[in-house]
Amino acid sequence: MQLLSGMPPMPGMGNPHAVMAGPMWMPTAPPTVANVLAWHPQPIPVLPVLAVVLLLGYGAGLLVLRRRGVAWPVGRTLMWLVGVASILFVTGTGIDGYGMELFSIHMVQHMALNMLCPVFLVLGAPITLLLRVLPAGHGRRGTVRRGLLRVLHSVPASILTHPVVTFALFVMSLYGLYFTPAFDYLMGTWWGHNIMLIHFLMIGFLYFWGILGVDPSPRQTGRGLRGISGEVVPVLELAATTPFHAFFGVVVMMSTTLLVHFYATPMPGWNIMPLADQGTGGGIAWGFTEFPTLLVLGVLVSKWQRSDARKTAAAERRAARVGDVDLEDYNSYLQRLASRDKGPQ
Repeated sequence: MQLLSGMPPMPGMGNPHAVMAGPMWMPTAPPTVANVLAWHPQPIPVLPVLAVVLLLGYGAGLLVLRRRGVAWPVGRTLMWLVGVASILFVTGTGIDGYGMELFSIHMVQHMALNMLCPVFLVLGAPITLLLRVLPAGHGRRGTVRRGLLRVLHSVPASILTHPVVTFALFVMSLYGLYFTPAFDYLMGTWWGHNIMLIHFLMIGFLYFWGILGVDPSPRQTGRGLRGISGEVVPVLELAATTPFHAFFGVVVMMSTTLLVHFYATPMPGWNIMPLADQGTGGGIAWGFTEFPTLLVLGVLVSKWQRSDARKTAAAERRAARVGDVDLEDYNSYLQRLASRDKGPQ
């Protein structure tokens, strides 16, 4: 693979508008499956390093629990591993470099970091793991854990995780980025590019953290949401963002002009026109939402079924211990009605 490393693309070799400041890896070989999926992190691999840190931190937590003899669900660990692996897949391979030259590949990276990787990370329940690992107590030993709980119960955290706020942040990751000069500005530097990728990941995690409800969150203690957060809000949130993603994808596909100037000049010899590539990217944005949406819905349905099963089992245990109180109360109520109908004899 012929690459430009540590320098901006030169006129005649790439996009003269896409001048990169900083050590960025820019491919010159045509995009093939082998080239795009080959392992090739950036000279400063910010996201791959972050993924490794997440992996090691989670592993350290599991080691602490094992030493204490505390069990941890294998499924959660597997979900975390899949989440970390998916981050590495879209940031440590040729996807990251070719995403600097092709809007369509960039959109694959965007959708994965914003809608797929966060789902698996949230299902790994990292906050629950952290709370179990951190020492508890009233002295200095439990300071960090108490601080984390205070943050989770704080007013700013409640505002940040409110469905209206997470919805706005999630949707603005699309419209506020591609329909304003923000994208061209951020893509002009290596740090801006990495900030954008981290933003995708963090907004996605915040959004699905509230919807899935696997970890403790401010929503579970917020007074305003407590009465409706059980089954209604997650489905409404998930349904509310779907039309916005679909509309964005359709607008990008149908556009007769380029939305961003970073990809305005095609790479010589690739035979890929920017406008056609933008249309492909719009189709990716439109169709990518289906799998994460179905995945999250499946998790929610499974969660509700387990919750109903637990409630039923608890009711059966209570009935076996003290009798069926509800049935006895109902029978007593019927007897009182019958006595009232008979009247005085």
